[in-house]
Amino acid sequence: MFSASTPWVWYFSRGTGIVSIVLLTVSVALGIAQVTRLEARGWPRFVTSQLHKTASLTAVVFIAAHVVSVIADGYVNVRWGAAVIPFSSSYQPFWVGLGAVATDLLIALTVTSLLRQHIGARLWRTVHWTAYACWPVAFTHGLGIGTDTSLLWVRALSATCALAVVGAAAWRFTTFPATPRRPTVAAAGRR
Repeated sequence: MFSASTPWVWYFSRGTGIVSIVLLTVSVALGIAQVTRLEARGWPRFVTSQLHKTASLTAVVFIAAHVVSVIADGYVNVRWGAAVIPFSSSYQPFWVGLGAVATDLLIALTVTSLLRQHIGARLWRTVHWTAYACWPVAFTHGLGIGTDTSLLWVRALSATCALAVVGAAAWRFTTFPATPRRPTVAAAGRR
């Protein structure tokens, strides 16, 4: 543990939290662009896919750094278990608990994405729908426990992230209400 006299750990924790929500926002928006097959002239679809994967994995790294720095910081008492067991922290149990819920959802998203070839597309897709829950839970966690939420630039950044995700989700659900299922081999043979 570090002592409260090392403010760089606290600054690092705050910074990684803010960068994490920006990366999650980019990941969600690119995921929606990918699933809706949004294309721009001269912008191949695989670029969106690769950017989505890169933003997602980078978000995982920053979230891991955020969790480790919060636990390492001696100013607040957050233990390892509280990072994954929701609402078990002695420090700000509700807000830390939301962070644990978001972390658990992100772990499920990451593990199933890494195992996608082995678990099948249907299970992967089902678990991947939790991304629509992960972002608002993580966002609310940051708003509730973040010490910088009173700063104008943090408010502006938060509003921009919220508008980006809400706008992308609204566009996705109004333009593409349901992802069309590909016909199975048996169904295709009945035509």
